[in-house]
Amino acid sequence: MSFKNKQTLLFIGDSITDCGRRDADRPLGRGFVKMFSDLLILREPTKQFRVINKGIGGDTATGLRNRWDDDVLRHKPDWLFIKVGINDLHRVLRNSEDQVPPELYQEAYEDILKRTKASLPKCSIILIDPFFISQETSPNSFRHDVLQLLPKYIKVVSKLSTKYQTHHLKTHVIFQRLLKTHESEVFCPEPVHPNATGHIIIAESLHKLLQ
Repeated sequence: MSFKNKQTLLFIGDSITDCGRRDADRPLGRGFVKMFSDLLILREPTKQFRVINKGIGGDTATGLRNRWDDDVLRHKPDWLFIKVGINDLHRVLRNSEDQVPPELYQEAYEDILKRTKASLPKCSIILIDPFFISQETSPNSFRHDVLQLLPKYIKVVSKLSTKYQTHHLKTHVIFQRLLKTHESEVFCPEPVHPNATGHIIIAESLHKLLQ
């Protein structure tokens, strides 16, 4: 795959995508979106791109569905990167009123993909798996519960990626592989939010996926 001059790249998701883009680090944040944009400058120096970050901390698949026209379709992106799911899962485990179990996650996710395909048939879509940077095995821990439930959400992403013929970045697999040789604090202060190293891994993995 190759990026063409003056194309629009739009990233949307939760806090991992947001990463301060609405605060001091606006407009792209300080995470993988900014790093991916910086890598584009290095690797595609003769081209100009419009990069948009529409991540919102704490968001879910249902939240994306509620703002899809405003934050995605109106911008008519040529490339669309979607990363959502960990908040959906957490709300289930915490028994929140606004739970997003795997079935609702799939329903909302499929809705936004259908709308995108209908409105922007030439848009290249990249689905990024939710991930959890931990290998906790204690059966009485919240981290273990997350790791037990997470595969159901990742399965939804994989299924929809195949159905809608998108690119698919398996971030959870990437981090679990790295955890075999490095402790988790190399990549994150806690399992959900990566540090700079973790964000670099996501950005670089995206570039490799799209080469």
